[in-house]
Amino acid sequence: MDVFSQSLAGLGAFLLYFSLSLVFLMLFKFVYVRFTPYDEWKLVKEDQNTAAAIALSGSVLGYSLAIAGAASNSVNLIDFAIWGLVALAAQLVAFVIVRFGFMPKIVERIEAGEIPAGILMAATSVSVGLLNAACMTY
Repeated sequence: MDVFSQSLAGLGAFLLYFSLSLVFLMLFKFVYVRFTPYDEWKLVKEDQNTAAAIALSGSVLGYSLAIAGAASNSVNLIDFAIWGLVALAAQLVAFVIVRFGFMPKIVERIEAGEIPAGILMAATSVSVGLLNAACMTY
């Protein structure tokens, strides 16, 4: 019974970090779809736009990777929350870099359902998430 108690000793912290992670994930989706000049959610749900689905999925994955890094390396919930916001900002910056640097017509291409554009956006988002998570190992 002692082993069982010891195993569950961290359950409270797990629930706090996991709950906050889910809140941050929902916040990210809310902010990200309003930050981009097109409505990914509408493009995916109503228009069945595969390029938008790929791009949005990549951004969620990238953010999740960064949140995982923040949860693994934070010293408390406030630290975690601060780095969760930094991760959110990094994903928004990734979109801006692709839109204005690498592929200025990314918005039109995703809206038109061009899958290569969605893949490029997704790959950039996941890459930024990985880098973000790695850089949070302080």
